[in-house]
Amino acid sequence: MYHCTNVTNPPCKVDYLSAVAYTPLFLLGLCLNIAALRTFIAIRASWKDTHVYMFNLNMADFALILFLPFRIYDALFCLPRTKWCTFLIFIHYINMYASILTTTAISVHRFLIIRFPLQARSWRKKKETAFAVCLVVWVLLVTSCAIFREENDPEKLWNCFERCKNRPLNLVFILIVTCLGFLTPLLIIVYCSHQIITILLKDDNRSEEKMSTIGIVTANMAVFIFCYMPIHIGFLVNYYYKFPPDWQERIYILVAKSRKNKNRKPSII
Repeated sequence: MYHCTNVTNPPCKVDYLSAVAYTPLFLLGLCLNIAALRTFIAIRASWKDTHVYMFNLNMADFALILFLPFRIYDALFCLPRTKWCTFLIFIHYINMYASILTTTAISVHRFLIIRFPLQARSWRKKKETAFAVCLVVWVLLVTSCAIFREENDPEKLWNCFERCKNRPLNLVFILIVTCLGFLTPLLIIVYCSHQIITILLKDDNRSEEKMSTIGIVTANMAVFIFCYMPIHIGFLVNYYYKFPPDWQERIYILVAKSRKNKNRKPSII
């Protein structure tokens, strides 16, 4: 069992680069999400099942965007390690896996419509089903975060958004989020995307709309893999990589050297 050294005041290193990067991301994301939200509200009377899924994605992104100012503040002034930090970390988890599971639901929905076009026209309560799927996603994620809330307790954090290097996530938690939160959705998305592309390519009438659909499906699958695979590989690497016992002292030394170099005046010869 790894034990994190009791550090009451870890060195606070101002990260101007992160603050500069997060600020335009917050402003742009806020404007885009508000615009999307207003559009969804304006056409709420004519919502279909696809609108429900897209609205769910919008709300997941909007939730993360609203908490970016705390990330910016932490980069400049260092937030204290409290339960609020635990909450912010789980907001990130909820956003990520809400996006993953909703994207998976969209892939299944698209596959069923293309695979069973005639039957899909007669399906009833498609919008209600979409609402139920999204509700299940949120309940599942919030419940999971409540169960594993101790995984990111303040005493396990090096700073507000980073765990102690020698305290990796619990292996059970890693396996759950990797297998159920990533690998299973990945297999579903790859299967549905492959079936959609195969069905559309078999059709002799390859209209511009069908080719566009193939491009969108392929791009969505590639973006999903590119965005989420590195994160889950990182979970496993961080668990099995053994950090040196004196990792905190090394960070102290690096921070002290950086401050010393920053304050050093150039010599005049």
